[in-house]
Amino acid sequence: MKTIYVYHDNVPKAEELPPLVMALGYFDGVHRGHQEVIRTAGEIAAKKQAKLAVMTFSPHPKTVLSPDYSEETMRYITPLPVKEEQMKQLGVDYLFVVHFDQQFAELEPQEFVDSYLIGARTVHVVAGFDFSYGRLGKGTMETLPFHARGKLDYTTVGKKEWEHEKISSTLIKQCILEGDVEKAAILLGRLYTVGGLVVKGEQRGRTIGFPTANVLIEEPYMVPDTGVYAVWFTVQGRRWKGVCNIGYKPTFHDIRAERPEVEVHVFEMDESIYGEKVEVEWVQRLRGEKKFSSVDDLIAQLHLDKEKAQEILADGQPQSRMKEL
Repeated sequence: MKTIYVYHDNVPKAEELPPLVMALGYFDGVHRGHQEVIRTAGEIAAKKQAKLAVMTFSPHPKTVLSPDYSEETMRYITPLPVKEEQMKQLGVDYLFVVHFDQQFAELEPQEFVDSYLIGARTVHVVAGFDFSYGRLGKGTMETLPFHARGKLDYTTVGKKEWEHEKISSTLIKQCILEGDVEKAAILLGRLYTVGGLVVKGEQRGRTIGFPTANVLIEEPYMVPDTGVYAVWFTVQGRRWKGVCNIGYKPTFHDIRAERPEVEVHVFEMDESIYGEKVEVEWVQRLRGEKKFSSVDDLIAQLHLDKEKAQEILADGQPQSRMKEL
């Protein structure tokens, strides 16, 4: 897959590209609804003997258009490097990452279609029913035939639902924030996963028989609600079972820290992994965070948490826990 970063002064030209079937959207999460859009585009590309392309945007349009958001505070299901990897796995040939700023936001719908689609040798556009483009979102899939002027075809993909709810990035973010990582996995079509770096923490876990890897989340991921979770933990290409605590450790701290810590007790791992890049896959929330009256009570609960997590992860195939749509 070729990734092309697009700015106002380097919009790709038709002579530089093969014929493209272009899937349009922000695609945060690359969830099952997004996958349907990209799969549809792929099928059309195969029929037209064209290449499959995806056009996405960075940063999130909300950080430019809304005073309630900023690049510093925005959190993602799939930060851009993760989104790129998901696109590779879906067989995308070209990924266009359009720089979204105020100048781009002011483009009229006709300008967007002429420069970014027709001008980039797009022969067919595929997008969800609620995709909009151009200044104030005035361009929609209903107006696209007018703006295309017969120079490209288009397909609109309807909404995809689970239990009468529209699958959307907003719904998945809500699930993650509430700790419902099982539902998030169903909507995503895979376990919700974050990456990070193992750093030194307070090292208290080893003193009570539960050593943990303290994971610093570097990319702007959504982080699940505080609590204890059954997880899969990947480091150096190996995947381990574990139990993760996200929180403020109220049993040991009276003053709440600025941000919660992510600590994973990895079953049967004995080696040092400080400084290693890791991934945490969230399987199921076991309980909320709790302040215990004594360290002994905490240790007893940690043993119960570990037993429950081992039971949940016993089949070795967490994907099998997800319901099919």
